[in-house]
Amino acid sequence: MSEKNPTRRDLMRPVHLLGFALLAAVFAGVVTLVSMGVLQEQRAGAADMHVRAWVVAGIVAGITFIATLVIMALSLLAVDPAKMAKPVTRGLLLDPEDEAARPGDGDADRRHAPPTEH
Repeated sequence: MSEKNPTRRDLMRPVHLLGFALLAAVFAGVVTLVSMGVLQEQRAGAADMHVRAWVVAGIVAGITFIATLVIMALSLLAVDPAKMAKPVTRGLLLDPEDEAARPGDGDADRRHAPPTEH
């Protein structure tokens, strides 16, 4: 992706989505292990608690991986396929009115001025 403005298709490749889901699952598993006290010193008879912590962390990581994949797949269904080939030139959540009033248009003062009441 050495292009200046990548397309949405380039930004939403399956490998990237799987990598993000895997990263979220690993994070959830590590948080579960730390919160269940795996890093604390071993006491006599605490091996059963550590095994239980690893099992719970694996379950939490698996649920997080699947939930992240499902949520991202459902979010991708909301994207119009015609827009997939268009290059992304600005942030997706930016207000379209800000793009209309660029500083080079001579309306820079109006853009930063407070709203006036009529």
